[in-house]
Order: sequence, then structure tokens, then C-alpha cells
Amino acid sequence: MATNRTKVKRLPKRGHYDRDTIDAILDEAILCHIGFEVDGQPYVIPSLHARVGDVLYLHGSSASRMMKRLASGVACCVTVTLVDGVVLARAVFDQSINYRSVVVLGTARLVDEPEEKLAALEALTNQLVPGRWADTKPPTRQQLKATSILALPIDEASAKIRTGPPGNYPEDVEEWSSTWTGVLPIRQAVGDPIPAPDLPKGVPVPDAVARYGERFAR
Repeated sequence: MATNRTKVKRLPKRGHYDRDTIDAILDEAILCHIGFEVDGQPYVIPSLHARVGDVLYLHGSSASRMMKRLASGVACCVTVTLVDGVVLARAVFDQSINYRSVVVLGTARLVDEPEEKLAALEALTNQLVPGRWADTKPPTRQQLKATSILALPIDEASAKIRTGPPGNYPEDVEEWSSTWTGVLPIRQAVGDPIPAPDLPKGVPVPDAVARYGERFAR
């Protein structure tokens, strides 16, 4: 898993290369960013993702330049980042955040096989809200045609994690002892479900939606 391209060089002690750590971060995140190049111009586009085993599925419109470009076989970089806290040090130089991130490098393939494409869409749907696929209308043939799914093998990836308090230097502790220093934890929270304007009265909130907030309770 650790290669010359994925090995963490800046603060290497924060690097993690085991699949359990990498998979856990990929599975918790609901948004990724995909980096690719077109005619010498780099782009980084936010997108949806879902991991199934050793494959990371990416989702987009069939008309998307990004999906067409990635399907042609160019190299790509997919990243996810979870922010866990703001780290306030005594010195500006030492301000930081606590975070968990993953970088996946490789070449994606276009998913053409109908069963795999449908299974990938199910995984992507349940990545947003676990169990949501069972409560919703499946895609039509035209909608499947308008949707591209890419499969990126998780062969070359690494995680980088920062935890803990600020790294205040001893001289700053003495000289700036009255400056508050510590960590501001950041947690995602889910509000009460807001029904769509066209939802008939009396339609209950499904369990998958009602329990969604438990996903972020840590």
C-alpha cells in the first residue's frame, strides 16, 4: 500500500498505510475530491464516492468532462478529509487542525456491466444514507444511461492523521503563558428532517432517515 508516491514525507509519523485505517476514513466520509488534468490544466472536483471491498466507486454525469477524461485512462488522485478539531497553539506558526485524510492514486475504469453499475449506484446511495436504496425508486434505463460510474482500485493509498493537543514550544509556554491554547473539537451534527413541499401529510420518516444522526455521534 505504501509506495514512493503515497508515502507521507512531511511529518511521516502521521502516515498510516493499513487498509483498516484507510477503509474506515473512506467509509465515514460522504464527499471526496477528484484531481485530474486536461491539456496541462489541473482540476479538482468534488464528487460522491463509495467503497466496495478493494474498489472505490465514483459517480457523475455521462456528459461530465471529468468522467469522460477519467474514463480515457488518465491518472487521477482522489482525496477525502475529515476535520476533527481546530488546534490553537500559542504561536501562529503552530496553529493546526486535527484531521483524518486519505489519498488514493491510480487509473479508473468505466463501469459498463449493468449489474456492477447498479450495485455501485446502490453503494453510492447507501454511502449518503445507509439503507436509503431500499426506500427509493430505482433508476430508469435512461437515467442509468445518463450516469457514469468509475471504478478506482484501492491499490495505492495512504492515510494521514493528526490528533492531540498543540505542540507548543517551551519558550512560548514561558513567554506567552497567558495566551489560551488547546483544541476546539469539531463534530458534524444532523438536524431534524425537513419534508419536501410535495410530500403528502402523514408520510412517516423512514428509519434510515430518522437514525441518520447516529452516524456522526462520536
